[in-house]
Amino acid sequence: MRCTPFALTVAVLLSACSGEGVSNSTFPEPDRPVSEAGSNQFSTETQRDSRGEAQTVMDLAEIRPGMTVADIGAGNGYYTVRLAERVGSEGRVLAQDIDEQALGRLARRVERYRLDNVSIRSGEFSDPKLPDNSFDRIFMVHMYHEIEQPYEFLWRMWPALRAEGQVIVVDIDRPTDAHGIDPLLLSCEFSRVGYELVAFKDAPELSGYYAQFKATANRPEPGEIKPCRSDSIAQG
Repeated sequence: MRCTPFALTVAVLLSACSGEGVSNSTFPEPDRPVSEAGSNQFSTETQRDSRGEAQTVMDLAEIRPGMTVADIGAGNGYYTVRLAERVGSEGRVLAQDIDEQALGRLARRVERYRLDNVSIRSGEFSDPKLPDNSFDRIFMVHMYHEIEQPYEFLWRMWPALRAEGQVIVVDIDRPTDAHGIDPLLLSCEFSRVGYELVAFKDAPELSGYYAQFKATANRPEPGEIKPCRSDSIAQG
C-alpha cells in the first residue's frame, strides 16, 4: 500500500507508512557497535551558526523554496526552523524524532515562531515512519550512528524519497560507539539497502563530513541484504 503525502500541521503524527507487514526479524544486524543515544543538542545554536553550519549544509544540499524536506532526529529543531525559512511558504518540513520530550519542546517552538509549513512526527528506532513519495531531501545530521537497526531503518525510509530525492548525512569520522561512523562504512551500509553515494565532502565547519545519497532503481528484499563488515572496511 502506498501512503499519501502528509498533511502539514503543528502536531505529533503517529501513523505508519512504508514496509507494513514486514517483520523486523527479517533484517540483518549491523556488524558494528551502535552509539547510545546522546544529547539532542550537538552544540549551541549560536556556535553552530557562527560556523555557518546550517547554511553550508543547505547550500550543499541545494535546498530551494518550495521543497519538501524531512529532518530526522530533529531534536530541539536547529535544522527544522532554518529549513522552514529556506523552503518558504510553498515548501514543507517534517521534523521527526523518537524523543517525545524533544518533540514537545519543538512543537512549542514551532508554534511560537508561527512556522505553518512545519509538521512533527514521532518515529521509531527502526522506522522513521515517513509517508511514501513525499520528500525532495531527507536530513540525518549527527544521528545515523545512533540507529540501532540501520538496514531496516534505511529500507523503510527508501520509499519516502521522490524521484529526484536525496538523503543528506552529516557525521564524524570516528568509531560508531563514539558517536561517529567511518564514511566508507556509512556508504557501504547505504549501498546494501539500495542507495548510491552522489556527493561527499570533508567539512571541518560541520565538525565532520557531508555525504549525499540517492535511491537506486531497486530496493533489495530484506532477506537479501548483506551486512557490511566493519573490520574489512577498516582494513581496506
